[in-house]
Amino acid sequence: MSILPFRPDGVFFDLDGTLLDSALDLHAALVDLCAEEGVAPPPYERVRPVVSRGSRAIIGVGFPEITAEALLALVPRYLAIYEAAMARHTVAFDGVEALLAGLDNAAIRWGIVTNKPGFLTDALLPQAVPHWKPAAVVSGDTLPVKKPDPAPVLHACALAGCEAARSVFVGDDRRDILAGNAAGLFTVAVRWGYLDGGDPDAWGADAVLDHPDDLAALLGVREAAA
Repeated sequence: MSILPFRPDGVFFDLDGTLLDSALDLHAALVDLCAEEGVAPPPYERVRPVVSRGSRAIIGVGFPEITAEALLALVPRYLAIYEAAMARHTVAFDGVEALLAGLDNAAIRWGIVTNKPGFLTDALLPQAVPHWKPAAVVSGDTLPVKKPDPAPVLHACALAGCEAARSVFVGDDRRDILAGNAAGLFTVAVRWGYLDGGDPDAWGADAVLDHPDDLAALLGVREAAA
């Protein structure tokens, strides 16, 4: 694994599917919603790949026949169910804690850019990972636009005091790579996330990695795993 050709000013991450494995809790909320609506719930394996696309995509797996308007009407209830138990099973992906510790030890600022609504982001982080100290957190409604627009990524860089051209953006969805590329960051697509059924090698990222240990090695904050 080669090292990044510059010392990063900052490293910014998508949240669900990149730093946190939240799919079990998001699926559990859908199961409860389906029970309330008298619909058989879809299996976890069908829901996990779409998690990075948000609540509408998740609900759509459980209610494939309803209209767009009816689906939209279910979103508030789904989010309320999810918020009530959002950190029950959510954990950092294997290797993420060591990666973030390596960044902290190297005094490299890191942050989060997610399309998750701010009220959920702000509630989830202190419940699931209260020890994390990101230099910036930008949610899906922090600005009028969200990923794949580059503005949230650039806003995170500004909040953290980082130069975009010397920073890295990491994500498990094509929209992450589109946003990072448009913002002028070095982009990393990760295969350990949800991927939305896509091929990360086709997204135009500067690097595609299999494990957080690989990312730590690329950033020069940890020895590559043996």
